[in-house]
Amino acid sequence: MFAPVYLDHNASTPTDPAVLEAMLPYLSGQFGNASSRHEYGRAARRAIDEARSQVAAAVGAHASEVVFTSGGSEANNLLIKGAAACLKPGLLAVSAIEHPCVIKPAEQLCKRGWTLEKLAVDANGRVDAAHFAVVMARKPKIVSVMLANNETGVLQDLESLAEQARMAGAWFHTDAVQAVSKLAVDFRRLNAAGVHALTLSAHKIGGPKGAAALVLDKRVELEPLIAGGGHERGLRSGTENVAAIVGFGVACTLAAERQATLAKHLLEMRRRLEAGLIGFGATLFGQAAERLPNTVYFSFPELDGETLVGHLDRAGYAVASGAACSSAHPEPSHVLRAMGVDPGLARGAVRVSLGGGNSREQVAGFLKTLQATVAGLRRLTAMTA
Repeated sequence: MFAPVYLDHNASTPTDPAVLEAMLPYLSGQFGNASSRHEYGRAARRAIDEARSQVAAAVGAHASEVVFTSGGSEANNLLIKGAAACLKPGLLAVSAIEHPCVIKPAEQLCKRGWTLEKLAVDANGRVDAAHFAVVMARKPKIVSVMLANNETGVLQDLESLAEQARMAGAWFHTDAVQAVSKLAVDFRRLNAAGVHALTLSAHKIGGPKGAAALVLDKRVELEPLIAGGGHERGLRSGTENVAAIVGFGVACTLAAERQATLAKHLLEMRRRLEAGLIGFGATLFGQAAERLPNTVYFSFPELDGETLVGHLDRAGYAVASGAACSSAHPEPSHVLRAMGVDPGLARGAVRVSLGGGNSREQVAGFLKTLQATVAGLRRLTAMTA
């Protein structure tokens, strides 16, 4: 019997068995509150401390720089809103291709006297150097540019951008949730260039949902989003999710150990996938830029992406559409719009994001199924035209 094939690892990853095993004791017998003074609490605190060190080690940071949150969205909001609350309103710059959990809090700050500039990108999804220089000349106070885009996989030259932002006197943040495990991330090197904060998320790297971190330069002053008992150095109050944090720590250790081998495996499969797609007429987005080794974003000009994703799902292949749709108003991806992609082509966008569990045989099977599906949809389109 054919087993469904999961090709949507940028959305979420399967929990690694070693992560689950490490978490289980903290979902049963080891149930203590890490703020309690007795042994149950001390055991929980030791587990969190170890996980904090594991997360820090995976990205070349110090444990004291890791602030645990409930997810990447919270970490991004904490940096943007928390830093803004400690500054006089001014200019805030974020790239036009950021995840909504960066763009929306930035837009909310406009109601509090801030001015938002969305940094333009080129046709391959890289921040436009000329526009970036113009914006830096205006002395922004906060800048946020993601390391790797969740849709296209395109990477940014963070060190160069951060150096310019540092010269402008800005706090520089990067959403790096898609990068860890797929490429080497070194916060110490990035910090030296001018990156002050970096967001990570457990469920993108084989860990559980409900755990993430903001890796933060201690010079950055933040006002917490959640006030209470003063957990996480006063930056994120609330009883810690010990099991999820433990799982996050183990996932980070495994990701760091496997990164080089995984990246090689993913890149080989991505190249096979791209060769097949080009062979039967797909347009690939961001193809000329450096990208994550696992991500392929493509479109067939005459086909709707949501329709194609639905057909592939029924055929047993889980992929993602590039459209942010509501029931009444389907809209093309804001990432592709920022790249200047034709709206008709953008509406056909489909993302495949590979993982360590995928095989050459699965890629070959996907290409065969996709080719047949596209041919069928083209025939149907021709008949109804």
